[in-house]
Amino acid sequence: MDLKYMKRALELSKRGMGYTKPNPLVGAVIVKEGKVIGEGYHAFYGGPHAEINAFKHAKEDVKGATMYVTLEPCSHYGKTPPCANAIVEKGISRVIIGMKDPNPLVAGRGIEILKSNGIEVITGVIEDEVKKLNEIFIKYITTKTPFCLLKTAMTLDGKIATATGDSKWITNEMSREYVHKLRHRVSAIMVGIGTVLTDNPLLTTRLPNREDAVDPVRIIVDTGGRIPLESKVLNLDSKSRTIIATTEKITKGKFEALKEKGAEVLVAPLKEDKVDLAYLMKILGQKGIDSILLEGGSTLNYSALNEGIVDKVVAFIAPKMVGGHHAKTPVGGEGKKYIRDAFLLENLNLFRFDEDIMVEAYIRRGK
Repeated sequence: MDLKYMKRALELSKRGMGYTKPNPLVGAVIVKEGKVIGEGYHAFYGGPHAEINAFKHAKEDVKGATMYVTLEPCSHYGKTPPCANAIVEKGISRVIIGMKDPNPLVAGRGIEILKSNGIEVITGVIEDEVKKLNEIFIKYITTKTPFCLLKTAMTLDGKIATATGDSKWITNEMSREYVHKLRHRVSAIMVGIGTVLTDNPLLTTRLPNREDAVDPVRIIVDTGGRIPLESKVLNLDSKSRTIIATTEKITKGKFEALKEKGAEVLVAPLKEDKVDLAYLMKILGQKGIDSILLEGGSTLNYSALNEGIVDKVVAFIAPKMVGGHHAKTPVGGEGKKYIRDAFLLENLNLFRFDEDIMVEAYIRRGK
């Protein structure tokens, strides 16, 4: 029965996707005498945690009940009081936890509070599923750098555009809608200046029947400050800001003009005549950006992989072929000289979006 109720808590936690960042996705279920008497989830950043919401929605007295919660109850004062203390005060007798808090500063303290007050605690129930759902939170809370997801879409013969540069549309509507769900979930979307010059994208989130979808912060990697002031990303009616990541190569006049347009301009060091991406990730992490969806072109994709900032890859493959010696592939740049030096992927999963195939995989660290 523990598995059943924890899976329910996990499903509840998904309702907070896109709204809790940089906090984790957490769900809670209260069970008493074999029936669910309360449910809750962390709905938005700064709002009540899952445990507190479960208490609020409880249909009867929770004293002596069992609580199932996907993440270890917090033990410190942040934007809300400690949930571990509330669990003790409410008289919960047993707590089942999906995963311990990965924050090295607080991990285990919530569990200790519960145990020291005579509450039975069991941990690690569907832990792998909970960790996967919270992979962004885990990376960010332990490293203070964003989780980077590289997304690309290609034809079956590995092209992201024709030789003329045409790329609309390679994938189908189902695939594109899923990408907008990814945009809704992450903090930021990042592209290179080449993408802006070629496609002039909006980089917003558009989901059917979801007016509350959240636009990501827009990050343009632009070494020389070439972005036109009339670009759509600089002229949007959006609550999310646009960041231009540039270098000392930008002119003072362009720097000031971009600021007048409302953009935030970050000047990063040069590395091999490009924006130092590792430095950029560190600065973005300091600004509270916990996750980035990289939708760049082939040049930026290679640089990101080569600099080691990519954590996960999502590649859409459409049942189309275009050919062409000059048609671009998902990863361009200088490329690796030898197969033994290739970027390795692991933990592959396949998904279908009608006739499109999506490959999800993680970068293997080390050889």
